Amino acid sequence: MNYYGGKELAAAFRTVRKNTIQIAEDIPENKYDFKPSPESRTIGQTLAHIAVATTFPTLLHGERISIEKIDFAEYMARVNADEATLRNKAEIVARLKDSGEKFAAMVEALEDPFLGEVITFRAGAEPPSRSRFDMVLAAKEHEMHHRAQLMLMERMIGIVPHLTRAAQERMAQFQKQQNAQQAQPTR
Repeated sequence: MNYYGGKELAAAFRTVRKNTIQIAEDIPENKYDFKPSPESRTIGQTLAHIAVATTFPTLLHGERISIEKIDFAEYMARVNADEATLRNKAEIVARLKDSGEKFAAMVEALEDPFLGEVITFRAGAEPPSRSRFDMVLAAKEHEMHHRAQLMLMERMIGIVPHLTRAAQERMAQFQKQQNAQQAQPTR
């Protein structure tokens, strides 16, 4: 019996994507060209990258294309071209919403035996193989990696990330409750 399968992976991914979309919406469009260093992606490029990053796992696990049949040079050229088509905040946010839900719906339908299959990579790959479950989970982890970069960039442009604001609000509410309890007379 597995306790964490396709449905749980999809729910977790939806939470991650919801938070990514919130960041994309919180950042003003005139800050989408900000980059923290010359060799870094801009905020807009990072968001566009996230918006198309589920293409590979969708090919592999949704369309079930064999890894041996994927021409990675051609695939990367296609993905880079796709990222470049997302030129403004509205397009990026729309793609984040659309691609995120399509990916989550695909993941939600994956059955445990399929997720347990092991894919062996071409010679020289490290690791040499991974389970489909691990690879689907990696799509979520990849987005969280870039979302952490975006949260740091938010700080650099003067925005307190929404997750931080929410934590601060919870802490303030907790402190208010603590103070109210302490102010009540004891009997």
